[in-house]
Amino acid sequence: MPTFHDPERTIEFEFVRATENAALNAMRWIGRGDKEAADAAACDAIYGVFDLVDIRGEVAIGEGIKDNAPGIFLGDKLGTWKESAPRFDIALDPVDGTTNISKGMANSISVMSAVESPCGKRVMKNMPAFYTHKLSYGPRIDRAVRAAGLEHTLIDHPMSDVLELASQSLGKRIPELVVLILDRPRNKQFIDAVREAGASLRMVSDGDITAAVAPSLPDSGVDLYVGIGGTPEGILTATALRALGGDIQMRMWFKDEPSKASELEDSIFPADEISKVFTAEEIVPGESAIFCATGITDSTLLPGVKLIGKTAITHSILMRARSRTVRYIRAVHDLEHKTIHLRSDRADHKV
Repeated sequence: MPTFHDPERTIEFEFVRATENAALNAMRWIGRGDKEAADAAACDAIYGVFDLVDIRGEVAIGEGIKDNAPGIFLGDKLGTWKESAPRFDIALDPVDGTTNISKGMANSISVMSAVESPCGKRVMKNMPAFYTHKLSYGPRIDRAVRAAGLEHTLIDHPMSDVLELASQSLGKRIPELVVLILDRPRNKQFIDAVREAGASLRMVSDGDITAAVAPSLPDSGVDLYVGIGGTPEGILTATALRALGGDIQMRMWFKDEPSKASELEDSIFPADEISKVFTAEEIVPGESAIFCATGITDSTLLPGVKLIGKTAITHSILMRARSRTVRYIRAVHDLEHKTIHLRSDRADHKV
């Protein structure tokens, strides 16, 4: 009989367990004004889960470096690293939306993605820039983009052209289109362009991943995401879109020439790709891709953690690119029995 071995199916729910535990461990910091403490709590829980999981995971995309916040960094190891364990590239953001969680605002999640790396070679595209210019859209717009041969160039078209293509693809008038943009001064040009074109604008203060995934979710009410945001968040978004059938166009963005020189210093990134526009498939190539996230506070992607007496309810999403499967997972945790294993003291703790 032929043997069947799919490491993704073996460990995919461990990733959900990790984001669930991160959300549960970070929820105590909601509204307490300490985003570093929330991030540290989530990191501790994620490390704790993978200390008990037989994989060889290497962090290809990590958070924390650009602002000296607590984080799980590029090159960090997750898993037991037993010799026979499967190898994965891992991207993660223990708390996407740290400012929001610190203020008790909506739109914070814990998120991870992984791709199988059987030969131990890096699979995920690791861009050295802190920020990227992004344009993300759902499957219907993606089909129109590909039919027009605009997979790498739509991002450079005037916003009026982008909205016209979206309007025709979705069968909506331009005023009915909803565009999400991260509320930052660097995105003023996009905000002004959307307003001038007459589309509906929604701005988010934080939570770049949730915003960029939203156009590929059928019930989100969002049609496009555009703007300049974090590069790690863009890689995580690309993994999700591989499973959802949408796409993202990304190009590295630098604030100025000194920033560009600093961010590219010691980088081995090909010089001829510095200005290249990458698609989701180029960022996360191959068939293997897992994406999962758990809500901490409410977002367009997921409800946040709900506390009811001595019970916590979490909502997670788990996607696989190979099968285009999307699972929504509602978990009920009895807090009198629920424990979380933490890396900080390698012990189990009550939530």
